[in-house]
Amino acid sequence: MYLIIIAKTFFIYCFIAFVYRIMGKKEVGQLGIVDLIVSILIAELGALSIENSDASILVSVIPIAVIVAIQLIVGYLSLKNAPIRDIIDGKPSVIIKKGKLNFNEMTKLRYTLDDLVGQLREQGIKSIEEVDYAVLENNGKLSVFEKTKDYPLPLILDGKIDFQVLEEIGKEEIWIYEILKEKRIRLEDVFYAFYTSKKTFIIKKSDLL
Repeated sequence: MYLIIIAKTFFIYCFIAFVYRIMGKKEVGQLGIVDLIVSILIAELGALSIENSDASILVSVIPIAVIVAIQLIVGYLSLKNAPIRDIIDGKPSVIIKKGKLNFNEMTKLRYTLDDLVGQLREQGIKSIEEVDYAVLENNGKLSVFEKTKDYPLPLILDGKIDFQVLEEIGKEEIWIYEILKEKRIRLEDVFYAFYTSKKTFIIKKSDLL
């Protein structure tokens, strides 16, 4: 009996390690809500056949395989389709904009001032006054842009213009199209474009390995 439990535990450990390699590398702090749910489900399913020595190991393996297949399909669709990606992963939320707190967004997210101050302290920032922009990412991590530094702002991501960034830098949509026209690049061919130090940098999909 004990040998069966040990064998099952070893197999489930190896199988789950293999599963996570297939799903891709992510640190725990980078997991989104869906990734976290999948991780919890896999852990629970892995424990099923170990706890019940009489149960077949397939009781755990088959549901885990199905969950992984669903996760891979959803991940592929999210990669190819921005609206689906927004539905599944959500969108980052601007908590501080141009040095001012966005209380409406904080209330909607149930994100308190103590939460904000605590995450700022973790990054060595003493006061909200030092912050130009702060964005709460989908995984709960706070990205902070200090006033004294010039950070790259994402203008285009996977062929989609970020109109919020355009508004923040005081530019119009036609400005983006003029730059693309000058460089003879189509919007849908842009993988990533960012603005920093009053310059625009573009990475085309064809530039990727």
